[in-house]
Amino acid sequence: MITRRTALYWMAGTLAMGIGGKLVGQEKPKKTGLGLVAYCSGFRRKLLQAEMPPRDLFEPTQFLEHCHQLGAGGLQVGLGVMKEEAAKRLKQQVAEKEMFLEAIISVPKNQADVERFQAEMQTAAQAGALAVRTTIIPGRRYEFFDSLEKYREYATRGSQMLELAAPVAEKHKLPLAVENHKDHRAAERVALFEHIDSEFVGACLDTGNSFALLEDPQTTVEALLPWTFTVHLKDQAVQEYADGFLLGDIPLGQGFLDLKKILNTVKRQKPTAKFCLELITRDPLKVPCLTDSYWSTFPDLPAADLSRTLRTVRTHSAAKLQEVSTLTLEQQVALEESNVRASLEYASQQLGI
Repeated sequence: MITRRTALYWMAGTLAMGIGGKLVGQEKPKKTGLGLVAYCSGFRRKLLQAEMPPRDLFEPTQFLEHCHQLGAGGLQVGLGVMKEEAAKRLKQQVAEKEMFLEAIISVPKNQADVERFQAEMQTAAQAGALAVRTTIIPGRRYEFFDSLEKYREYATRGSQMLELAAPVAEKHKLPLAVENHKDHRAAERVALFEHIDSEFVGACLDTGNSFALLEDPQTTVEALLPWTFTVHLKDQAVQEYADGFLLGDIPLGQGFLDLKKILNTVKRQKPTAKFCLELITRDPLKVPCLTDSYWSTFPDLPAADLSRTLRTVRTHSAAKLQEVSTLTLEQQVALEESNVRASLEYASQQLGI
């Protein structure tokens, strides 16, 4: 029986189920070359789990079909450990849909965790993943860490984890792409890549994250580009608040980032790099750059970076940011769907992806 909630979900065009290969209630969008990161569909996953347990939208074949129905050109999703036959079948399904696959994985925490990492990397290689995205430092730097000493401790751990991961990536000849995840500033991340010194360890270049660390987005792109394997494409909306500024994920083309310039820069130097949308529909994040606690892990951050960032915020201040937490789950799913569709359309029509 179809519940009222599920019916609303279908009517909003947000359920990744089709009849005869078509989206319920809508025509299938035109195909783009932009992939989708699984995090774009968190509310959709939550609703499906409530309505159709034990269905999980983030199961790779389910997410592949969902991305295909939306017209995305690829997907970035966790694969875990799959039997070889299943991994190769996924590879075939991706090829048949003329899409690309990238995996999400956690680097080994210690030597005992290398076996798990090796198994997941093997699955990714068998499934035909072009790259594997990861992170190495937990949390957002200005939220998770309350002292420089603690930050440096975790940064050292991150370096050690990459040292364990590099030989595995090299064995499988599978690029391991570390996202700039509001942790390292660009110079720190470049120094880490130079330390690891592996052709298979590099960057998942996120176009918006490092603005929260008071970096100019174009500067971040140019610094990380020599090591870039894949790109998290996102746009950002900003607005001042008492302790700093608000930073919200927004559909491509609706924020302040110069996406065309970023795209052209990437394509010139890394013409084979894939682009994946990472748009998390949520309340805007608070970046408290005017508080003492924010600066505890930035002993040498120039004041000029703060002034430039605040000028950018004031110049491009959004009249209104998306408020998501007060919505019903059905409304959250509909907004999430709208954000993704608008971004795919912009990528195709305005960015030529």
